Amino acid sequence: MTTKSLHQLYLKSNSVCTDTRKVTLNDMYFALKGSNYNGNDFANNAIELGAKYVVIDQDIKQDYSNKKYIRVENVLKTLQALAKYHRNYLKIPIIALTGSNGKTTTKELINAVLSQTYKTKATIGNLNNHIGVPLTLLSMNSTTEIGIVEMGANHQKEIDFLCEIAQPDFGYITNFGKAHLEGFGGVEGVIKGKSELYRFLRANTKTVFVNSNDHKQVELSNNINKYKFGTSTTCDSQINLIDNNNELLTVKYEEINISTHLTGVYNFNNISAAICIGQYFKVPVVEIKKGLENYIPANNRSQIIKTGTTKIILDAYNANPSSMQVAIENLNKLPGEQKIAFLGDMFELGNEAKKEHQYIADFTLKQNLNEVYLIGENFNQINTTSKQISLFKTFEDLKKDFQNIDISNATVLIKGSRGMALERILELINT
Repeated sequence: MTTKSLHQLYLKSNSVCTDTRKVTLNDMYFALKGSNYNGNDFANNAIELGAKYVVIDQDIKQDYSNKKYIRVENVLKTLQALAKYHRNYLKIPIIALTGSNGKTTTKELINAVLSQTYKTKATIGNLNNHIGVPLTLLSMNSTTEIGIVEMGANHQKEIDFLCEIAQPDFGYITNFGKAHLEGFGGVEGVIKGKSELYRFLRANTKTVFVNSNDHKQVELSNNINKYKFGTSTTCDSQINLIDNNNELLTVKYEEINISTHLTGVYNFNNISAAICIGQYFKVPVVEIKKGLENYIPANNRSQIIKTGTTKIILDAYNANPSSMQVAIENLNKLPGEQKIAFLGDMFELGNEAKKEHQYIADFTLKQNLNEVYLIGENFNQINTTSKQISLFKTFEDLKKDFQNIDISNATVLIKGSRGMALERILELINT
């Protein structure tokens, strides 16, 4: 079956689904394979649950006269080809963003702004890989006016591949940091890999949004159509941070103050990018303000939670050395005399893991923190004699000793890689 023919069937379907536990009536089910599952085994279940079509790539026990079964050579490649075809079919502007830190928050902020004026569709959660990007594109329909696609990567050529599918008209790279060092082969590898978005935009005469305060972005985005934001009056969008000694950020744009629900100076660039993109797409200033002020962070990203006399900054969705450092710096700057950090291992650092975990541990000692609790096998191997730092090899070790930790009247940071699931500390606090 050609991609065009498959697309005609897709248009008659309700939506695309890859998990039979989430199948709804008239879905098109794609039987993807993983290391621990084979979607072909559940194709019949999908039909029973109401799927209109199922796309499979191996023979299964079925009624071959049933035209609901669509046999292809490779389900994943078919999904990706269908997504690219659909993206070109829609002919709408697509904004792609990637970067080491802040991708998801920035994507949510851009969506919050643009959705005030347009019918938008953005990546759900962090569905930003070779499967998530196609699913995001296929979630868009004829009513969608602007698509916002987050792209994640942990090795070279991945962003390049995702750009070939999404064919973005606009792009933004949040930053270049110490993330996925193992897969990229060091910081220079990260810069090279993320810059694949710039290369695509340059080659296709598209437009990039650039933070003029980030010299690396300015340097690498040469010879591309640019729309710049920053604190300088020479920028297309001039935005300034209002220093009002508040834990939440307030920015100034076109003589209007915008008060957000975001903490951490590191979120200033994320907010600024959303304002800049909103301005480019001619969203009225009052609507930009409304979108940003109504956005409340969730999903363990820069959430502020108050319980009793304790204020918690829950930023436990993920971590790398760059994001960990700025989160610690932010904790240090916040008001309050008692400051405590619970920091979990940072993953995918390869040969740099020992050095980077030691650096973070040493960095905490230079801040005005009362207590630091380091959790994980990597942190457990650092060298320290400081009584300010406590080491726990596993979360269970922390759990056993948690009753001896006093966090009353404190501002607490919780941050670690996703695999550490440090949001579980909230359960310890509330029991």
